[in-house]
Amino acid sequence: CAPLQRLQALRLFTLFLTFDLILFGAFTRLTDSGLGCPDWPGCYGNTSPLGAHHAITAAQDAMPTGPVTQAKAWIEMIHRYLATGVGALILMMTVVSWLNWRARVRVEQASRSVELSPWWATFTLFWVGLQGAFGAWTVTLKLFPAIVTLHLGGALVLLALLGVQVVRGSTFTVPLAMTLLMRRWLALVFALLALQTVLGGWVSTNYAVLACSDFPQCQNRWWPEMNFQQGFELWRHLGVTGTGEPISFAALTAIHYVHRLMAYGVLTLLAVLAWQLSRLAAWRVHSRVLAALIGLQLVTGLSNVVLDWPLLAALLHTGGAAALVLTLTWIAASAAPDAKPAVPAMQRARVATLPEQTATGRLA
Repeated sequence: CAPLQRLQALRLFTLFLTFDLILFGAFTRLTDSGLGCPDWPGCYGNTSPLGAHHAITAAQDAMPTGPVTQAKAWIEMIHRYLATGVGALILMMTVVSWLNWRARVRVEQASRSVELSPWWATFTLFWVGLQGAFGAWTVTLKLFPAIVTLHLGGALVLLALLGVQVVRGSTFTVPLAMTLLMRRWLALVFALLALQTVLGGWVSTNYAVLACSDFPQCQNRWWPEMNFQQGFELWRHLGVTGTGEPISFAALTAIHYVHRLMAYGVLTLLAVLAWQLSRLAAWRVHSRVLAALIGLQLVTGLSNVVLDWPLLAALLHTGGAAALVLTLTWIAASAAPDAKPAVPAMQRARVATLPEQTATGRLA
């Protein structure tokens, strides 16, 4: 019906804008614009950099290469405007979800099997509020690495929540059979991908990408000097240890190399999942998308190392990680609720005719 179609269109637009927000957040971080407006929610007490022009100019004149410039202020505030827009859309989505659900209950048409629970939108609203809090802490705590990493991880969770609602709220989605073994494999790969994205965020927020500038070795060694204790000390300020001492280069090396070693395993497991899905006709589109994203992540990850961290490659690497999370969400949400054995591709046509034959027999 029309209300559900409008709600689905709202979900799709919100998902699209959230993906854009993740990319723009990466752009904000990669251009060192996170403190372009060092207060929150405004910019030097104003709603836009226009009103803060004199304060920004003074800060820029005092430190031309510092964190506050006119360009960086606009980048940071545009990121906040986009985030506010996403929050408003999710609030609207929540209200519309509950109104649609109540209307269908009144006419006794609500069906849990076909209508997505409005609690999905409600939890998403809670989560985007939490994301807003982490966004504020990112600024007020001066790019505290743990907070920035959690902010990135929370954005990917938000993307997955919206992805589930888009897939399961679509009238065109047909649940696909998936074996119990493949479900478990998917869950394992999803969990490891989540860990890898957090590690990637930790690399980025600590500016450890160039700690290893060669490949496949690091600093011309297979096992370079690393300081894991400093590198993975979570509660500390940017660039220093918990005691206030400058973080060592060996610590940055540990951060980078753990992410790289983890990438080998995660990409291999993702490739195995793509191969398993490609063997089933119903899942081949999913497998091709997954394979393309694996290739993108491999190329952009290598480019970050050997090309001295170019902005485009870094943005594509973050976008690829978000797209991988969204693709695995798409696969998981498309699977039928019950774990039925997957039907081989050659037998699908013959099996598909059985319901028609049964119906004909009943009519006879």
